[in-house]
Amino acid sequence: MILNMSRPPQSPLPALLSWTPLGRAIVFALSAMSIWCLLSEFYGLCSMRSFVFLMLIPAMLLLTSMALLDRSRGDRRLFTAVLIGAIAGFVAACAYDLFRLPWVIGYANQIGPAWLRLPLFRVFPQFGAMILSQPFTPHQPAASYSLSAHLLGWIYHFSNGMTFGIMYMALIGDALKRSWLWAIALATGLEIMMLLTPYTTFFAIRMTALFIAVTLSAHLLFGLALGLSSKWMQRRSLTSFVQLRALGG
Repeated sequence: MILNMSRPPQSPLPALLSWTPLGRAIVFALSAMSIWCLLSEFYGLCSMRSFVFLMLIPAMLLLTSMALLDRSRGDRRLFTAVLIGAIAGFVAACAYDLFRLPWVIGYANQIGPAWLRLPLFRVFPQFGAMILSQPFTPHQPAASYSLSAHLLGWIYHFSNGMTFGIMYMALIGDALKRSWLWAIALATGLEIMMLLTPYTTFFAIRMTALFIAVTLSAHLLFGLALGLSSKWMQRRSLTSFVQLRALGG
């Protein structure tokens, strides 16, 4: 059962383990470890492989433990937010990838007009290769990567989407009380910040007007899907809670 997040907090757990400003800050920081895997590699702070094992995996285990503890002993507001954020982030990542798919197909098969060809999925096996410490070159054919690199790369990609969703919930606190436009603002901000990092130079991607237009549009769609799906799921959880209370559950 997922409980209503809009009611006054009554959690018997400490503030840092509940859906309080402090607890939300901890949830945000733990979730941010996913994207920091990539940033640490870009800026030479730590290899992506080391960051995954030393920071990301422990952070995800701690976040999961906090959510499960809140589910079993708390008021379930933190659990609800983490669950909604993760699912909404996954849905948004799927929408993001489906939007970009025509450009990926056009590039892979060299079909269609030139403006419909971009290697937007080329970085995924490179993510996996970095986690596995496998050497690669930016223009290496996708077929030359190991199956493990492909799988890990896609897992990491969706990890970012899901943790962005959790970070969004931690920022707004309650999806029913905040406009879904905040999700678009977050997605747009993430895209702008990523363009300011060494992302394109690291992966040898040409930062053309077409690339910026397509990726920015995809992030706008990510934000739209994130905002609407999180609001819908929280509304459904509230409806379920009210019905259970009406039945004496």
